[in-house]
Amino acid sequence: MSLIILLMQLAVALAWKNLLVHSETLLAYTRDDFPSDFVFGAGTSAFQYEGALAEDGRTPSIWDYSIYEGQNTEVATPDIASDGYHKYKEDIELMSFTGLEGYRFSISWSRLLSSGRGAVNQKGLEYYNNVINELVKHGIQPHVSLHHLDLPQVLQDEYGGWLSPRIIDDFKGFANVCFREFGDRVFHWTTMAEPNINAIASFDNGEFPPHRCSYPFGYNCREGNSAVEPYAAAHNMLLAHAAVVKLYRTRYQPIQKGKIGINLYATWFSPLTNSIKDSMASKRAMDFTIGWFMSPLIFGDYPEIMRKNAGSRLPTFSEIESQEVRSAFDFIGINYYFASFVVDNSDHPKTGFRDANADMFVKFTGSKDEPPIDQFIPPGYIPNKPTGLLKMLKYLKDSYGNPPIYIQENGCGLGVKDVLNDTDRISFLSGYIGSTLEAIRNGSDVRGYSVWSFLDIFELLDGYKSSFGLYHVNFKDNERQRVPKLSAYWYSNFLKHGSVIKIEKTQGDQEEYHAMQ
Repeated sequence: MSLIILLMQLAVALAWKNLLVHSETLLAYTRDDFPSDFVFGAGTSAFQYEGALAEDGRTPSIWDYSIYEGQNTEVATPDIASDGYHKYKEDIELMSFTGLEGYRFSISWSRLLSSGRGAVNQKGLEYYNNVINELVKHGIQPHVSLHHLDLPQVLQDEYGGWLSPRIIDDFKGFANVCFREFGDRVFHWTTMAEPNINAIASFDNGEFPPHRCSYPFGYNCREGNSAVEPYAAAHNMLLAHAAVVKLYRTRYQPIQKGKIGINLYATWFSPLTNSIKDSMASKRAMDFTIGWFMSPLIFGDYPEIMRKNAGSRLPTFSEIESQEVRSAFDFIGINYYFASFVVDNSDHPKTGFRDANADMFVKFTGSKDEPPIDQFIPPGYIPNKPTGLLKMLKYLKDSYGNPPIYIQENGCGLGVKDVLNDTDRISFLSGYIGSTLEAIRNGSDVRGYSVWSFLDIFELLDGYKSSFGLYHVNFKDNERQRVPKLSAYWYSNFLKHGSVIKIEKTQGDQEEYHAMQ
């Protein structure tokens, strides 16, 4: 047993003295209040965690190119990141100590297939086999994402990546290698993470690589078309996802008995006022974000309001494509962090050049005290409003036939100073886990919850400035030492020792939760 584990065990008894909150108790729960097969875990992604970017045959992804060619203004680089490529055994030992039941991670496409297709990179194959074997040895379920935004640069250079239908066969080929090599031990597959955000951030406002956008909608636009490309890329993502699901169901699932799904970024949109117009605006915002993918997956086509507002710019499904996309999932993964208010903007001119964002005809604001703006911009900090998750889960249940849901990311870290005594994170996670339980009790088919992130990693738009981890990583030290935060003790005590979590209401905000154990 490592020294850090021993030190953690000695510290656990002292850690809880800091967790005292005094106010009216709304909800008390333990791990046993959740279904026995419910999976609690935490996650990372390959590009943000592994490091070793040019080691053992890995080739660049589009995020490598973005950062190292100066298109990303963040000074820090992920050359080492959390050094997960070399320290995975130590980390999995920490996961076991913490009591994780599942670990969500992604496979680097360009580490496994150096050319994006064709021959398997044996060093990459060995690494992921080792990670999966180590997880299984410790009784932790591997929950694997095939694509977490890090497309191989070689495919972007060759044919434009997600803008070309050629990506469908290459993604299916990559998935086939993963199913063939790892599917005997991996029983939870997610095809891709946040394609609804990827389409906008990569091809509308240009914030993500390959940084395609067009004036006046994006940032430092060099090439692209914000009116058309987001819809084209999302369409290819849906078709690629459906092709991979079909492959898995026909060739592997009957033998391996696993499940496969897709992950979506979920934000709850509330009308700013009680007006009918703002209420309709919030529904449009949901259709253009969640509905963009959920409607084809459930009904076989895009939402009617998207067809109306985007017109011919929105691709169409053939009858066969519609049939293959419909029901192409065993579960839906969601990443949930915060809610936003929306205001009707239907008076905006209906003619003229519009991007995919403007097609919603809404404005956004994170607070009733802030003026609405045209584009949805994530806040610089994540407010503690767990009732938004409860509303989102109800919406998915009521609108899409109550699909099985895994909450694959939820966490607190933007604007949070990297301190070990992270009581704010504990309060945040407590409330959102409480909302998850309440949703289950209200009939939502929620099957898992995963904290983002297990340890501090390289955040894609913030480098090492933000700290989401349960474990602190010292990025100034080449050894990347791991140190447990108070939230790691808290999560461990909840998962392993049956501690009671009490959700508290503060006097200042009726929707903000705090917790004590």
